[in-house]
Amino acid sequence: MVDARSPRLPVGRSSLTDERVTDERLDTAHERWDRWWGEAKQRSHWSEPEPAVTAFIPRLQARGARRTLDVGAGIGRHSLAYARAGLEVVAVDASSTGIDELVRTAAAASLDVDARVAPFTDLPLEDDTVDHVLAWNVLYHGDGEIVARALGECRRVLRPDGTLQVTMLSKRNRAYGVGRQVRPDTFVDDASTGDKDHPHFYVDAAGLCALLARVGFEPVSVVDVDQHPPGGWHWTVLAEITSPSRPPSVG
Repeated sequence: MVDARSPRLPVGRSSLTDERVTDERLDTAHERWDRWWGEAKQRSHWSEPEPAVTAFIPRLQARGARRTLDVGAGIGRHSLAYARAGLEVVAVDASSTGIDELVRTAAAASLDVDARVAPFTDLPLEDDTVDHVLAWNVLYHGDGEIVARALGECRRVLRPDGTLQVTMLSKRNRAYGVGRQVRPDTFVDDASTGDKDHPHFYVDAAGLCALLARVGFEPVSVVDVDQHPPGGWHWTVLAEITSPSRPPSVG
């Protein structure tokens, strides 16, 4: 069992590893997004918050949550929604271009967002300092160990009664198994015109629940959702910090 409070987990090796990428970094998809965030056409596709995220805001308010963390915030569609709802917001992304755009948009709307450039494997926050973490369509950019490290960071910064809303790529996704397998359940599609030319990790329900348990989360809701376009299956998860002394209360 990995120490749930540890901010870092060792990145392992596997006999399934493609030797061509053994020594390469795997958490590189932000490099593609950094270029895209500089294009107005790309930004326009990612300006509206997801309904599942905004629908959870009243439940956060009812729980008395104050400080939220948006991991992989990009240009800030969810960070801005949180700020409009009166929540304190920290936004983190490895793309400086995305963060710059978020800062400009927040300033124009007179919204207060604490925006920082950092990787999701090393969040720039102290332990136990946020009430809710959102990681929408971001943590699977790597392999299973990178995902575990990132989830461990989410766990580290959450307060004991905090909540996590996260998505992960499902093995039902149309891109699962396409391209080169560079780690277990991790693929690179060199022919991709999107970001799949960077490593993406896929998981089934059992594997996802095991990952969450490994770093100290208890899933409250796990739903496989077919995101647009069709075939874009992602797990949508609500989770709490593991505590045998109390039942889940997110739902």
